[in-house]
Amino acid sequence: MTVRQLSANVVNRIAAGEVVERPASAVKELVENALDAAARRIEIVTDGGGRRLIRVTDDGNGMTRGDLALAVERHATSKLPDDDLMALDTLGFRGEALPSIGAVARLSIATRHASEPHAWVIEVDAGAKSEVKPAALNDGTRVEVRDLFYATPARLKFLKTDRTEAEAIRDVVRRLAMSRPDVAFTLAGEERAPVTWGAVLPGPAGRLARLGDLLGVDFRQNAVAVQGGREGLIVEGWAALPTYTKGNTLSQYLFVNGRPVRDRLMLGAVRGAYADYLPRDRHPVVALFIAVEPREVDVNVHPAKTEVRFRDAGLVRASIVRALQEALARDAQRTATTGGEATVAAFRGNTAFRPNLTPRRGWDWRTSPAFAVQGATALAGFAEAAQAAFDTGAPAAAQVLAEAAPDLLDRPLGAARAQLHETYIVAQTRDGIVIVDQHAAHERIVYERMKAALERDGVARQILLIPEIVELDEADVERLTARARELAKFGLVLESFGPGAVAISETPSLLGETDAQALVRDLAEHIAEWDEALPLERRLMHVAATMACHGSVRAGRRLKADEMNALLREMETTPNSGQCNHGRPTYVELKLGDIERLFGRK
Repeated sequence: MTVRQLSANVVNRIAAGEVVERPASAVKELVENALDAAARRIEIVTDGGGRRLIRVTDDGNGMTRGDLALAVERHATSKLPDDDLMALDTLGFRGEALPSIGAVARLSIATRHASEPHAWVIEVDAGAKSEVKPAALNDGTRVEVRDLFYATPARLKFLKTDRTEAEAIRDVVRRLAMSRPDVAFTLAGEERAPVTWGAVLPGPAGRLARLGDLLGVDFRQNAVAVQGGREGLIVEGWAALPTYTKGNTLSQYLFVNGRPVRDRLMLGAVRGAYADYLPRDRHPVVALFIAVEPREVDVNVHPAKTEVRFRDAGLVRASIVRALQEALARDAQRTATTGGEATVAAFRGNTAFRPNLTPRRGWDWRTSPAFAVQGATALAGFAEAAQAAFDTGAPAAAQVLAEAAPDLLDRPLGAARAQLHETYIVAQTRDGIVIVDQHAAHERIVYERMKAALERDGVARQILLIPEIVELDEADVERLTARARELAKFGLVLESFGPGAVAISETPSLLGETDAQALVRDLAEHIAEWDEALPLERRLMHVAATMACHGSVRAGRRLKADEMNALLREMETTPNSGQCNHGRPTYVELKLGDIERLFGRK
């Protein structure tokens, strides 16, 4: 076949397939344009999941008549003043969004610049452009996209239901709203009630307020501030406590220079930072904002700009891990507020705690346990008889302590007052009660001691009599040998053994007799995917956690008052004591107000 040049129309539709994958992609491009135009209010209206209508209205700078005519041409942009692709400080820069949308839909753009006497409008119908005409608009820009993909009907078959597409649009707008809390967003459409996220003051408090509006009050109550970075890289944001988790990574919101991304390196860093807190099937909730010199990151590696490539990936990963770990360690004694709420909800949902005060038909009050005495003395002794009816002897499953010392009531975990079922410690604070799982709490304490000892003294190694040879791909060998120093820190010593193998000479003694072949292959696979040596660290910490579990106070052991209070005081000074080694909370706190609401006092 001969080579021929594709027509401009076909080229535009191919570009549209790269940039406008679905209605949410069009919304993303249009809202990013509004943000780059310094908009302070953005309104998004959709119909039919964005298939029938997308309207984005902003109060930004707007465009002049000449700029508007050029904006719908391919590769026309105002965001690269000197053609330097490595000095980008805007969200959009390719100049493909508007012509690509216009190639597959009916596009209308009305805009007014401050220097113009009135607004201008241009229309693009399946690639055919109209003349620029006068229009009515106070300020900013209004973009309407109707009948998306009508010019390429085959693309419509790949769209999902209106509700699903509308939810994808909502997710895109939510992520952009997270990145710019100083901008007010309104999202409306046939599929949902209108919702507005008002602009907030700059700074961490304002960002948390916006995140609370978007992610819910539970996140706001259980989030810790993240602040870190070095060498010109800044890591900021908020991360949820390890006891507040989700079943997938969809609640991990990552941003680079204000751009929402789904970057594998950053996801792996979050995973590594929480590795010591969570089981493998649970995932943290985070919103992290990375600020880096534009020349240190390439945002031009994906048509939709959802992936980035860092010049110094190691610096980015280390900065994220360190910032998250410092934030979690700072608030490590806290546990999720949802634990107390779940406890209250469990009480409310238990019908056993709802007394039925309606007398049964045919019930004789004289058969009540309170009517324990016969004759005329029964009514006179009603109160005493009632008390006797509830006197069932000393509680077998509870150990009640003496009155609490007043100074202990002001401590974060209060003063021990009772032990229930020889497993749970009940402590009293000034404004509530705390219920502690004694085994889980002591397990974390012992585990943290072991971690500190490993950090201080290093991981002991055992030398193999005969080095074990593991055959791998050359690329895997290069990755492993590049991490040899890091692996040696964890007790695994290896070196290259030719182009397609490594020789293992020492293994961590903590693992005992281990399958070195399987261990190294797992490491190679994980490093290839996540660029980190997490499996080895996980295995070592798992062994340490198991040892801590067996060496801690067991459930079913009766503790003395001094022992209970000593455990509470040690929890208050131990890092990460809010959750056990398996990610479960070590204690639940109930505020006095919650308890009073249970009994209808409030």
